[in-house]
Amino acid sequence: MKKEQVVNCQFSVWYPIFKKHTIRSLILPLPQNVIDYLLDDGTLVVSGSDHNTQQTHTYNSDSNAEEDIQWSDDETTTTVTAPEFPEFNSKVLEAINTLGGRVFPKLNWSAPRDANWIALNSSLQCNSLSDIFLLFKSSDFITHDLTQPFLVCSDQDSPDPVINYELVLRKWSELIPGGEFRCFVKENKLIAISQRDYTQYYQHILKQEEQICHAIQEFFSQHIQYKFPDEDFVFDVYRDSQGRVWLIDLNPFGEVTDPLLFTWEELTSSGEISQQQDGPAFRYTTSEVTVQPSPCLSYRIPRDFVDLSAGEDAYKLIDFLKLKKSQQEDSEEEEGEEEESAPQ
Repeated sequence: MKKEQVVNCQFSVWYPIFKKHTIRSLILPLPQNVIDYLLDDGTLVVSGSDHNTQQTHTYNSDSNAEEDIQWSDDETTTTVTAPEFPEFNSKVLEAINTLGGRVFPKLNWSAPRDANWIALNSSLQCNSLSDIFLLFKSSDFITHDLTQPFLVCSDQDSPDPVINYELVLRKWSELIPGGEFRCFVKENKLIAISQRDYTQYYQHILKQEEQICHAIQEFFSQHIQYKFPDEDFVFDVYRDSQGRVWLIDLNPFGEVTDPLLFTWEELTSSGEISQQQDGPAFRYTTSEVTVQPSPCLSYRIPRDFVDLSAGEDAYKLIDFLKLKKSQQEDSEEEEGEEEESAPQ
């Protein structure tokens, strides 16, 4: 995989080519101060919308000024305030409204799929800049885009291309995970198709295997083949309930892209897959026995932590406070016993 292939898979490169066959989207240049904020290792403080400002005001209304959050044990109290990007925020809100008020955000390559656990609705659906910031600052995928987009490229000796980072806002669409598929193209030939959400079993895929494979092949030959700058690439599609196929994303043909139910050794070896049959190899989860946990689970924190931090489960909060009180009483008793037994 060459650096040029990674560059060609940027959203702003392929979207104008396949605009008629994908979800409506808008692209906004990402200001440097926003990039710096996203890469800041400091506290997770999000801003950028009137909605967020109102939330902050509500939370602080029940507390005194002297109860501001302290981020260290030092005597000096530090109050953390969210940075503001008024001009960029206006552009984002205008774009969101243009796209119907709900969007799916991503950068040049990646979406924050590993961070949906932190959102209140456990979804990548965003209505404001603060929603986007919350997901982006919690995502390793986004950090990779911003810091190491060419990490696994084979031509490391060549200089890194200059990247103009962009915020991509896609019109929110309710996609059924069972309708998503990843397709692998080698030398402009479709060699393999994998179920995208391979951790689940979808009965309709088993029943419609032939129709699904034929629809994707037809879509590729009519709309994708020979139109993309590279001859080796990976593209994701969605087949809707009417049988129509839509382009969702394009990715480099290499280790940076998840091969799902295949391996890169299979995909890159000369003819190992293509020799098996005339058409592309099609793999999907065939039974509930083979269902696996989602790979994104490894990026999450325990659900109890999320409930406690968000105040969503009052009983858990009460139990937590009781536990803390019990621990404090035990600690005080131990200190008292130590003082009594100390030599006079």
